[in-house]
Amino acid sequence: MIFRIFLCVFALSCLSPRAVAELPNFTEIVESASPAVVKVLVEYETDNSRYREQLEEIPEALRRFFDFKGGPPVPRERAGMGSGFILSSDGYIVTNNHVVENARQVVVRLPDRQEFDAEVVGTDPRSDLAVLKIEAIRLPTLELAVDDDVKVGQWVLAIGSPFSLDFSVTAGIVSALGRSLPTETGDNYVPFIQTDVAINPGNSGGPLFNLDGDVIGVNSQIFTRSGGSIGLSFAIPVSVVRNVFTQIKESGVVERGWLGVSIQDVDRNLAESFGLNRPRGALIAQVGGGSPAEQAGLQPGDIIISFDGESVETSADLPHIVGLIAPGTVVEAMIVREGREEAIEVEVGGLGADEMARVDAGVSSDGSVSLLGMRFGDADPEVLSGLGISGGVAVLEVAPDSSGDEAGVLVGDILTRLGSRPISRTTDLDDAATELEPGKSVPVRLIRGRSPLFIGIRVPETD
Repeated sequence: MIFRIFLCVFALSCLSPRAVAELPNFTEIVESASPAVVKVLVEYETDNSRYREQLEEIPEALRRFFDFKGGPPVPRERAGMGSGFILSSDGYIVTNNHVVENARQVVVRLPDRQEFDAEVVGTDPRSDLAVLKIEAIRLPTLELAVDDDVKVGQWVLAIGSPFSLDFSVTAGIVSALGRSLPTETGDNYVPFIQTDVAINPGNSGGPLFNLDGDVIGVNSQIFTRSGGSIGLSFAIPVSVVRNVFTQIKESGVVERGWLGVSIQDVDRNLAESFGLNRPRGALIAQVGGGSPAEQAGLQPGDIIISFDGESVETSADLPHIVGLIAPGTVVEAMIVREGREEAIEVEVGGLGADEMARVDAGVSSDGSVSLLGMRFGDADPEVLSGLGISGGVAVLEVAPDSSGDEAGVLVGDILTRLGSRPISRTTDLDDAATELEPGKSVPVRLIRGRSPLFIGIRVPETD
């Protein structure tokens, strides 16, 4: 035991003064930034409708008993808390939407214990951000960092009020960038910063700093199995924060860019079948009727590999890029169509904070799929009508270990395109089959449930 202690002391003594000096010192950041970090105290609206319904189910005699005793107890209002920070000296504050959602009253507490009633100026559920306003002047403020000036591995610092422990400081590093965490409604507009900073309930809405003391993100959520931090926390990046804060402060609402397509990732088989040298891009599975994408001439089967000069490596990258573009802006989309790259100009549309991004299921009747260990039959016209498409063939059987089985085709899928040919009925499969090349992959388009998707199917080699 004594020998181990000696080794530890010896190892520490061997650290050079330079190595020790390179370790970060957060004290200056904390001293300069903490006065602008606030605690957000919330009382939430309580939905008494179900409670009243239950009371009405009580027999009249018992209800009279409650009346005699002064009436039934009223459900208590819920209370909550979070963090936030001041971005404007006249009282504009950023926090998370989920902190103030359905709030009856919001109170902001400063580090010097002053408290102010706060107005919710606006919220944006898609980014989980909200802007508050308190009646105060000459308040300390924080600065937002330069967009995209964040690197994996850099030191970061968080200040917030976890578990009501006011204005606690934790530190760590950036673990990853561009994490996609879709919301309950399927929205995916935020490329989250992943860190190993200890973030817990109450930290929500608080700032994440770089070593210059500038805000690089807003702490929003954690991944946990215990309810506490396990080193997986996620922050909304400053590019999204700046965009949302500016719009809410100026107009009280948020409008983001919208393209109007249903997209999916490109796997190895799809990459080969579409003529790509590696899996990349966002594959358009469907185009919404009247959408900006349709007006620009984008089609199902196009693969977007860059948008507005930003590279699109996976399908999750596209909503991140489009969402930050001002509606009405004309940008260039670089696509791969039938194996060739092509530039298309797109005027980005607008999607309000309360609007749902949907693709009209009845827009496109292009499709894909055939043979290759699968048995097809003409689809029931009523089924096609219910899906909003005019043609397609139903997968009746998939042979085990066949090309279709290995690609993941399921019985009940509706095949609407095979390669470059639309498939409306089983007779279309013969012509499409003549274009299949042994040893190559072919893209096929299916309707599964009510959702369109592309799958790459490898054509077996022939002897």
